[in-house]
Amino acid sequence: MTPVAARAIARVRWRLVPFLTLLYLVAYLDRVNVGFAALQMNASLGFSGSVYGLGAGIFFIGYFLFEVPSNLILARVGARVWIARIGIVWGIVSIAMMLVRGPLSFYALRFLLGAAEAGFFPGIIYYFTLWFPARERARAVAQFSIAGVAAGVVGGPLSGALLSMGGVADLEGWQWLFLIEGLPAVVLGVVTLFYLTDRPEDARWLPDDEKAWLLQALREDAAAGGGLRSAAHQDEWRAPFRDPALWRFSVALFFLVTSAYGFSFFLPQIVRGLSGGSNLVVGLLTAIPFSAAAVAMIVMATHSDRTGERRAHVATSATVGALGLASSTLLTDPAWSLAALTVAAMGIYSYTPVFWSLPTALYRGSAAAAGVAFINAFGNLGGFAGPYVMGWLQDVSGDFRIGLRILAAAALLSAVLILTMRAPGLALTPKVGTT
Repeated sequence: MTPVAARAIARVRWRLVPFLTLLYLVAYLDRVNVGFAALQMNASLGFSGSVYGLGAGIFFIGYFLFEVPSNLILARVGARVWIARIGIVWGIVSIAMMLVRGPLSFYALRFLLGAAEAGFFPGIIYYFTLWFPARERARAVAQFSIAGVAAGVVGGPLSGALLSMGGVADLEGWQWLFLIEGLPAVVLGVVTLFYLTDRPEDARWLPDDEKAWLLQALREDAAAGGGLRSAAHQDEWRAPFRDPALWRFSVALFFLVTSAYGFSFFLPQIVRGLSGGSNLVVGLLTAIPFSAAAVAMIVMATHSDRTGERRAHVATSATVGALGLASSTLLTDPAWSLAALTVAAMGIYSYTPVFWSLPTALYRGSAAAAGVAFINAFGNLGGFAGPYVMGWLQDVSGDFRIGLRILAAAALLSAVLILTMRAPGLALTPKVGTT
């Protein structure tokens, strides 16, 4: 890489990734903090495992319905305005979660939260295709996606502490949790309007020589692509839906997300069962799997970028996640069970950054906006399936072991789908000369 290229990538990375990562951390925390709220909310409002699982998962129905339209609007109006809108609205809805009084209001607000946040993650993935050449993208997505596990690291102790505020101003601890953790999204949404730049052409903070290199590298990426990346199709948003690879990507992500959210929404309750500790202790212990996952995510993405290989990395991550989940159900010692859950988190969360380098290598322009949004929307229906299955099986069996084995099977199916897929540009081994 030439000095100009290195400077350009470093400047773009430092300008965009930390801010977007912070925004995603807040988004992810507002999405999954219901798992910590459940430690008090379920008993306070009389929610069964099935009611909680349905409410936790119904977020993804709203997410699914509004994902593709949201991403197409983002591609048209630009990330700056649309990401700001998403952040402000989801923050307001997240705060409103403190007003839940029964199952119906729980379901309604979780659905609205999903609708409000729809388009954020795939919007950023699409946004990265406008700023990062393909060979740098998995690392950028990994650094951005680390917010998902950082939310577990930060959110565990923070949520545990907020739950202890019960009684202050006549609010319960779980209400304080939604109020305080929802406010940053509104603030950051406003900041987004003044901070983000839609395209490299508009970046006054990028020197002319670096801007010229970056634009040329992005043009070469587009020209080098085949199939649906070709000039004839890159701006036709319907094109990906005629491609069998899109449907396989979508189903593979569905199975992995089923595992991921079934795991994350119920992890605080599982850890409570293993440790018998207080809310703060549970919060601290749940930070362990997410801390390990953050390291694994960066290592896997960096190695994939360096070797140029994608599919085997994705399949390996899913397989490790499956083994960790299955092993946790066979171990009787709480410490070893937590260790197995930590391995599961490392595999599950290492999957996503490298996975997204696959569809973004095939689609460009509005095809990328629509294709990425649909894959993410369909895949995230697993966020409905995983928590609902876990909650229902908890009610039926009285513990989480059967549910965790179902999650393990789903992760393994995802690995098989990715490893066996055939599409132009997705060779199992990297091309000669790939760096």
